[in-house]
Amino acid sequence: MPEVFFYKLHIMKSTIYTTALLLLSLAASAQDWPNIKRYEEANSAVKPPASGQKRVVYMGDSITDAWINNDSTFFKSNNYYDRGISGQTTGQMLVRFREDVINLKPAVVVILAGINDIAENNGPSKLEDVAGNIFSMAELAKANNIKVVLSSVMPAAAFPWRPAINPVEKVKALNEMIQAYAKKNNIVYLDYFTAMADDKRGLPTTLSKDGVHPNLDGYKIMETLAKKAIAQALQKK
Repeated sequence: MPEVFFYKLHIMKSTIYTTALLLLSLAASAQDWPNIKRYEEANSAVKPPASGQKRVVYMGDSITDAWINNDSTFFKSNNYYDRGISGQTTGQMLVRFREDVINLKPAVVVILAGINDIAENNGPSKLEDVAGNIFSMAELAKANNIKVVLSSVMPAAAFPWRPAINPVEKVKALNEMIQAYAKKNNIVYLDYFTAMADDKRGLPTTLSKDGVHPNLDGYKIMETLAKKAIAQALQKK
């Protein structure tokens, strides 16, 4: 009997120890939910902009994150800074907005966000709350004398990682909210959607491998539109 008792005690202690380690691990990962450390080193190396220099920061999710890998020359030659993080929702971007945008003192920020909220990457979200996070980023930028470009959500007819979700109508509704806000607040609205959507309101195979993330041809279309929108934003008073 004593042997059985001590064996059970050993198993209990082992289970408690394993559970404690798991909880500590989860707590540690939750401490940087917005992934502020992703660009911490890169941000610290950014020098104050030179006199007359027009720095631009791109804030976004995986679509922005992958952009610089597909066409790094676009960023280097235009003094653009890519601050996209794959998988992120608007709430995460809002939390890291100061570190990854405001503190870099750009002339313009290009915000592309919302598709991962629709995909429910962090759970279901009301579209009004998603739009509110985007609007809050815009208002933080304006309060810090940063011109704003608000991008439409990209076309997506389906999510490979969330096949049960049909994003089409939510993408349309969110884009209408963003466009209306931009018009009301004299902000440039960058309409990627109209230029890139196919007849199913997704990304065609010519512009994407998975129907969500652009390929190089897709990014080339975005680059032309983005440069035009940035020029328009810089002219606004």
